[in-house]
Amino acid sequence: MSTEKSSLHTRNLHRNPYDFDRLISCVPELKHYVFVNIHGTTTINFSIPEAVKLLNKALLFHFYNVKDWDIPDTNLCPPIPGRADYVHYIADLLAEKNGEIPTGTSVKGLDVGVGANLVYPLIAHKSYGWKMLGTDINEDSLKNAQYILDQNPDLSSSIELKHQPDSKYIFKNILNPEDRFTFSMCNPPFHDSKESMIKGNLRKTKNLNKGKDRKTLLNFGGQQSELWCEGGELKFITNVINESVQYSSQILWFTCLVSKKDNLYKLTTLLKKVKAVEVKTIDMAQGQKISRILVWTFIPQQNRKSF
Repeated sequence: MSTEKSSLHTRNLHRNPYDFDRLISCVPELKHYVFVNIHGTTTINFSIPEAVKLLNKALLFHFYNVKDWDIPDTNLCPPIPGRADYVHYIADLLAEKNGEIPTGTSVKGLDVGVGANLVYPLIAHKSYGWKMLGTDINEDSLKNAQYILDQNPDLSSSIELKHQPDSKYIFKNILNPEDRFTFSMCNPPFHDSKESMIKGNLRKTKNLNKGKDRKTLLNFGGQQSELWCEGGELKFITNVINESVQYSSQILWFTCLVSKKDNLYKLTTLLKKVKAVEVKTIDMAQGQKISRILVWTFIPQQNRKSF
């Protein structure tokens, strides 16, 4: 058995195999879902949302001291290691300015589509002390994210939430003229329809659940706004890019996760068209899943010190 998840970022706290004894001590209910598989590995069934939710709760408490994390069954339950990778690669991006990762609340990040889970702001602040703003179009998701903050009063001055009242917009209604952010981040909806989402989840779970029934295969949580939108990932990120032009002086680095490699050419072509002064693609891998972070800025190198 591999002793390290070598594909994860070198600063990722989740590179080593899960210590389930320690995690169960953090969240005792997790023990009901832990078993030893045919390869002799202690694990959980990752297609069972409750198991993944309890694992996340334990990981966030053990590694980040986040208390009483929880999400409704209807919301997306994200894999913590992959979410942490995105944050660490942003830290590397910010370190390019002077060779050191900037820490503390002078670094301000904007999480577009924070969801009910609040995971990106939690990891970003707990890892680097950054100040974070999370936005979402779903008010119920924001209520749950606020619940998590209420259970962790030490975060109240470092993580804020804001409702986006119009799903057509990304930054409009969120940014005031005086606002400045060091970076924005976004994990866009992947699918272009509910049908596409269901088919994708069926494919995803078949390898985990050979022989299980259809009900189990459909047992992935997620609100519509978290999983699909008209036009899918390509349309969503296209909207982010087009709107980023209007806020080009207010955010130093715009970033988006891109799951479909085929979308990169169209997106980078658009970024050239809108005259982004620097565009990068950062590769990430978590197990069998490969994704990329698309990064762009409109601010020339010599003007970046103000951020």
